[in-house]
Amino acid sequence: MKRVNYHTHCARCRHAFGTEEDYVKKALEYNMDILGFSDHLPFPGDIFGMRMPFRELEEYIGTVLKLKENYKNELKILCGFEGEYIKGKEYYYENLLKDKMCDYLIMGQHFYEDSNDNMINVYKIENSEQYIEYADYSIQGMKSGYFSVFAHPDIIFVNNIAWDDNCSRASDLIVEAAAGNNIILEYNANGYRRGMHEFVDGERYQYPHIQFWRKVVEAKIPVIIGSDCHEPIQVYDDTVKKAYYDARKLGLNIIMEINS
Repeated sequence: MKRVNYHTHCARCRHAFGTEEDYVKKALEYNMDILGFSDHLPFPGDIFGMRMPFRELEEYIGTVLKLKENYKNELKILCGFEGEYIKGKEYYYENLLKDKMCDYLIMGQHFYEDSNDNMINVYKIENSEQYIEYADYSIQGMKSGYFSVFAHPDIIFVNNIAWDDNCSRASDLIVEAAAGNNIILEYNANGYRRGMHEFVDGERYQYPHIQFWRKVVEAKIPVIIGSDCHEPIQVYDDTVKKAYYDARKLGLNIIMEINS
């Protein structure tokens, strides 16, 4: 089986550790086949915190492209970003993919816009009705055509809200849209690193959420395992191996390469 990871952060995001080359060297130690860099996408004006400043975008891309050339005989390296879909920023995604030599974009909706155009932090959702809003907005991103993968689509379940009909409906909407728009869903290993938590409806991981992924199994959607590593040692650690084990046991349709 190939060893791949398309969800890799580095110190530029201000909440990870290690240079881009540190991750490459660790990937080589792990005998990996593909390493995709996907640091958090900065937006003009630096509208989000905890990520690289917009002024470092060109340097990040240049560094990854140089590593891609320097290590081309040892490891397949891809240049990408994990970023939010935001209405009106289509020109930016277009520019990244066409002019900045990015291989792929991962959609990671840490924020979404509600019906009143308020930017909502998914870690601060207050009720399950907002899960429907998150799903509806994410669907727009999946339909945009700029993203190959939807990272941790079940991240909303970090909130201490009991599973109900809205949770189920939001999950159905996401799964149906992914299937209809050829979007790969990511089973995110970093959720395991966060440990088990006590919720109003029982103890579980914040994500992956088993109820969500059972729906993905039924839909047979292609799934990648993402380390979502924030330290070089996490590129392909035991947590990633556990994610593969659990995902296979669940019956997910795991793939090793994305169409970039």
